Amino acid sequence: MAIFKGAGVAIVTPMLPNGEINYDKLAELIEFQISNGTDAIIICGTTGESSTLTHEEHMAAIKFTIERVAKRVPVIAGTGSNDTNTAIIMSKEAESYGADALLIVTPYYNKATQKGLIAHYTAISEAVSTPIIMYNVPSRTGCNIQPATAVTIVKNTKNVVGIKEASGDISQIAKLMALADGCIELYSGNDDQVVPIMSLGGNGVISVLSNVAPKETHDMVMKYLEGDVKGSCEIQLKAMDLVEALFCEVNPIPVKTALNLMGMEVGPLRLPMTEMEPANLERLKKAMVEFGIKLA
Repeated sequence: MAIFKGAGVAIVTPMLPNGEINYDKLAELIEFQISNGTDAIIICGTTGESSTLTHEEHMAAIKFTIERVAKRVPVIAGTGSNDTNTAIIMSKEAESYGADALLIVTPYYNKATQKGLIAHYTAISEAVSTPIIMYNVPSRTGCNIQPATAVTIVKNTKNVVGIKEASGDISQIAKLMALADGCIELYSGNDDQVVPIMSLGGNGVISVLSNVAPKETHDMVMKYLEGDVKGSCEIQLKAMDLVEALFCEVNPIPVKTALNLMGMEVGPLRLPMTEMEPANLERLKKAMVEFGIKLA
């Protein structure tokens, strides 16, 4: 059974003015997402600024989210690391809190060979029983899970079940799904490729766009799954300018800015993330208004 079908939000981590995590605001964001049809909450991913959270903050945010969501939708915890042992420690801790699944990025900076990727995911899989989604985002990590490697990992572990594909390479994803022959749960990691990836057998998207447009992103996936390909495609195409604006600077700079423009008061970014350039900010505002999002 799929971990989820639909649109899962890669939720931002709201901050207080002093830079600490704003848990009251995180609770508000969770309620906003669930009330608008989001199908899963992904906490402490790239969009959640996981790379600038301390270990204690990271795990506390996961625990808080699991408790707040209270099984209304699946909670997927980002527990990846470029150190396999650290990923194991974080994954075991998230499992103890009751995470429904784990999102584990490939090693980054130090990277890994394909053999190393198999060993990395196998070791984490053997340490936990919670379902694992591999996260392939070579533009950030410098490390690409090849289709044959992904299939090998899924077929030879008990609980690595899916992949968040953010390579942007539709040909590679098609090859993956051909080799997988139904054994992999596929999620789009790119908001501009939801419909194309659904057409290859995807279950949905782990989405940045959902932060600001949860209902529309959910509807895009559900329309496709229910057979309304035209309706799904219309939402995908309507969202293109907004998606491009949300990635015109390094994620999560634009999406956190967008939430603040909506009056959500999600607070500042942590360095090295900085405020948006004025021209890009105007572009973002324009795209939001044209999509139908009200600014505060």
